[in-house]
Amino acid sequence: MILTRMRRPARRLTPPTTPPTTPPTRALFLILVSLPAFALVITAGGRAEAHGTPMKPGSRTFLCWQDGLTSTGEIKPVNPACKAAQQVSGTTPFYNWFSVLRSDGAGRTRGFVPDGELCSGGNPNFTGFNLPRNDWPLTHLTSGATVDFSYNAWAAHPGWFYVYITKDGFDPTKPLTWDDIEDKPFLTVDHPPLNGTPGTVEANYSWTGKLPDNKSGRHIIYMVWQRSDSAETFYSCSDVVFDGGNGEVTGIHDPGNPTDPVPGKCEATRRTTNSWSGGYQSEVTVTNTGDVPMLGWMVDWTLPGGQKVDSLWNGNPTYNGQDVMVHNADWNGSLDPGKSTTFGYVVTGDGGDAATGLPCQVG
Repeated sequence: MILTRMRRPARRLTPPTTPPTTPPTRALFLILVSLPAFALVITAGGRAEAHGTPMKPGSRTFLCWQDGLTSTGEIKPVNPACKAAQQVSGTTPFYNWFSVLRSDGAGRTRGFVPDGELCSGGNPNFTGFNLPRNDWPLTHLTSGATVDFSYNAWAAHPGWFYVYITKDGFDPTKPLTWDDIEDKPFLTVDHPPLNGTPGTVEANYSWTGKLPDNKSGRHIIYMVWQRSDSAETFYSCSDVVFDGGNGEVTGIHDPGNPTDPVPGKCEATRRTTNSWSGGYQSEVTVTNTGDVPMLGWMVDWTLPGGQKVDSLWNGNPTYNGQDVMVHNADWNGSLDPGKSTTFGYVVTGDGGDAATGLPCQVG
């Protein structure tokens, strides 16, 4: 059964190919919504907008960020698994909890992301979150329950979500492989709606879905988010236990104030490097103006009427009419505080562009 039929051209959805726990004490995942079960493909009204990670059930990067975030903005993990991830990958991935992505993913899973690297999506910046351990922050769930899912929307992009789960008998103390994951997603979500303002912790896109029946003990809910406007693809692991819980989360320390935006900041400045009748060339300098390293950046602006980008280098662009959004390339996203990088582009059209400052976001 489809909840709401979208008014857009049809698109083919193809999926990219324990002992008892302590009583849960912290509720972060709303569950047991009083709605009947529905078909595994959900179509939600409105345009999906995404660039982030699951918050319900929380991914390893999101919950470890909460675990380690202090009132001063420093990262000091308390959870043993989060501490171990920091020892492997440093604190930068904690500040960039929404950036577990592959720019060349194109929705690919098996045969693309190596075994043992599923939780990082094969992204070397997040290697520490692949560690096989049974003490990651944990969400407590009830098998077969209908629940609310929430995925942080750090930036705006359309896309699909594929929600998988591990097979019965999964052992969290062993490296996660594709053979541990069920072949097909138990839930596929087509462009869910955005709630809130992108670039904040509160912004999310959400949907309601039924958890698999007859699950018990420890599992991982594995999500793949595939953009429909580029090859960029996100991957995440959410550690869960089916023990009759109602979405409570255990294993995280007091996160300070996790509703505050990530303390990373960036700035983008534009200058015209050449011009001629009917066009011009520009260079944009992106600078990390924050106090912590960042793994990626996004710059967006609106071209004057009658102009279009003819070519662009050192970045991954997305175009929507006069609106241009550029993500970092694979080699120029990591910037320490005070460091800069550039990308350039050529525009066809008259009039030039007087803008010198462009909006910039970490991510």
